[in-house]
Amino acid sequence: MKRIIAFGFLICFGLGGLPGQDVDDLLNETLTPGSEEVIATFKSTHIITGHSIERMKGGQLDFRIAHRFGTLQSGAYNLWGLDQANIHLGLDYGLTHWLMIGLGRGTYEKTFDGLLKISLLRQHKGSLKKPVNISWLSTASYNSLKWEQPGELPTSDRFSYVHQLLVARKFNDRLSLELNPTLVHRNLVATKLDPNDTWALGAGGRCKLTRRISVNLEYYYVLPPLPDYRSVRVVNPLSIGFDIETGGHVFQLFLSNSLAMIEKGFITETTDKWMDGGIHFGFNISRVFTLN
Repeated sequence: MKRIIAFGFLICFGLGGLPGQDVDDLLNETLTPGSEEVIATFKSTHIITGHSIERMKGGQLDFRIAHRFGTLQSGAYNLWGLDQANIHLGLDYGLTHWLMIGLGRGTYEKTFDGLLKISLLRQHKGSLKKPVNISWLSTASYNSLKWEQPGELPTSDRFSYVHQLLVARKFNDRLSLELNPTLVHRNLVATKLDPNDTWALGAGGRCKLTRRISVNLEYYYVLPPLPDYRSVRVVNPLSIGFDIETGGHVFQLFLSNSLAMIEKGFITETTDKWMDGGIHFGFNISRVFTLN
């Protein structure tokens, strides 16, 4: 009942472990005896840039550092993008075993952001079989860049919102897949050609190579109106990389054509193309702390 109430509120209003331990072991410790819940669908709360169905358990805090460099096509003068860096810092906290909140700040458009993630259904096997995991994510972001145009920009125009339904299944110990129907709403857009509301369908997956290493893939298809009819031609974001788990840390190394590190940016504002060398190297570092 608490989940249903929180989910209804969300719709209405718009909106670590010890060194040497494996993340899967930490998750197992939270299960009650005889539980048949399928755990560790993904190693982190993010597949790469976008969110996974995972959330912090109650009393756990995830400190997340995300880094994106310039494009490989920027050449040797910029050390193939390594001289140009964007960063996003985030704190995600599990209020309960099914509700996570988060705050962040990124250099991309000097954005402040917050999130709310609710776990609606957990995959189970055996007599309590439930085939998928389902979570709901809502985020709000605030663009704090100085306004260079004449006149004042209303505060409300600086806000953007994202809502996602995250549906994932862990097929076996190695393979997990996820689908993310997504709505991005921007209060202010560049021109009348640009829609305030953008729909997209995200897809991501994880394939374990070893107990502590996996390869991850993530793609978002932006639905019409087609990019050619916007003021800036946007492209679909594609990212591929590796998760490396070392006790309470999860390192993610990847390549992506997107510079932004929040949904509003990488879904609706990606302009670099893989085929043209518009590829950004990036990494994420996730460190989980148990506070109670």
